[in-house]
Amino acid sequence: MPEASSSTSSRPQLVRAIGRWSLVALTVNCVIGSGVFGLPSELARLIGGASVPAVVLAAAVMAVVMACFAEVSSQFTETGGPYLYVRAAFGRLMGIEVGWLTWVVRIASCAANANLFVIYLAEFWPRATQPISKSVILTLLVGILAAVNYRGVRTGAHVSNAFTVGKLVPLVLVCAAGAFYLLATRHALPVLTVSGSTKDWSRAIVLLIFAYGGFEAALISGGEAKDPRRDTVFGLFSTLVICAVIYSLIQWVVVGVLPDPAHSTRPLADVARIILGHSGAVVVALGALVSVYGYLSANILATPRITFALAERGDFPSWFAAVHPTFRTPYFSILLFVVAVWLLGMFGSFAGNATLSAGARLFSYALVCASVPVLRKKQPAAATFRLPAGPLFAVLGVLICIGLLFGIDFNKSLLLGATVLVGLVNWLVVRNRNIAAG
Repeated sequence: MPEASSSTSSRPQLVRAIGRWSLVALTVNCVIGSGVFGLPSELARLIGGASVPAVVLAAAVMAVVMACFAEVSSQFTETGGPYLYVRAAFGRLMGIEVGWLTWVVRIASCAANANLFVIYLAEFWPRATQPISKSVILTLLVGILAAVNYRGVRTGAHVSNAFTVGKLVPLVLVCAAGAFYLLATRHALPVLTVSGSTKDWSRAIVLLIFAYGGFEAALISGGEAKDPRRDTVFGLFSTLVICAVIYSLIQWVVVGVLPDPAHSTRPLADVARIILGHSGAVVVALGALVSVYGYLSANILATPRITFALAERGDFPSWFAAVHPTFRTPYFSILLFVVAVWLLGMFGSFAGNATLSAGARLFSYALVCASVPVLRKKQPAAATFRLPAGPLFAVLGVLICIGLLFGIDFNKSLLLGATVLVGLVNWLVVRNRNIAAG
């Protein structure tokens, strides 16, 4: 059976308040961030009109990995996500490594998105990027979300739901208006000529795989989901369908509407300007702000639960597992995460963030895929969802992750190596402490 939490019933516990559709919204919010507003032009530059079917192909590839996550996640009801799954399958060391990598990646990604919010805001208020203005904006950005999530997971989930709707509205608007425009002008299909070198195709598929990533962050808060063993499966597959449809339509519209999509710096805004005029471009620009802030809201809700889960199982100091007696939230882990995001947003350098995110995510994905046959042996009756041909999916998922890992230049990310080293030291400390206590 899944590993039991070490927390005692005498202290405050997390409350299960995230319903099925809130979990879907949270997962979508963790996947769709700022990338959707710039990725279409980069894909068009790399492989032209063939980028439209490439989006669908990437969804099929990611479906293999998400299917493995679906079976594994359906065996657990506790908080922790990939850290919890890998720890149960491969032991404490691998679990701690995944926990550290997930936490650091989410901090760096949130800090980068917070900076991106400031950059987008500068389109409306040029002084936003000045040091004093930036510090005030970042403080308000993360401070409001910290207060919301500090006071309860229900409120945090409601905010995440609102931002999910807010980010999807302009995207659906662009898709609908663009589709109508293309059909009305009889340009329904872009020229699907295969262009680009093998390297360009590899780069395009990698970009798309990561565009579908981030879903694992939503699974971290399983201990606060009402029915996590069933709802995580529903949430994963619903998110894949929603994102595949939106990404495919957006790519089709961008390639079909723009005369030179490869050189557009803001492709969705340019599409909206052509079809809907200046007001349409403004709506898309505001949508980008909402999308980035929604991404932050989802991560501030979910990610602090990583350190909470580590502490629950004795892998972190116990105060990280502190639960507020009134609001029933892991308040210390939330505040620490928010402070770390603010500091990196203000003073950090993000040159190696893409490599860190790619390497850490693929490492976690590969281990979770490999967990499918291992957990079938360890917990044969635990899975609510049983993946047909599960071992085959597991092998395919691991091979996909390894193949993508070979395309990453790890020399550019010292932080990735440092995080792995810190995880190893963390394991040695808790291991030796347990040996001494024994």
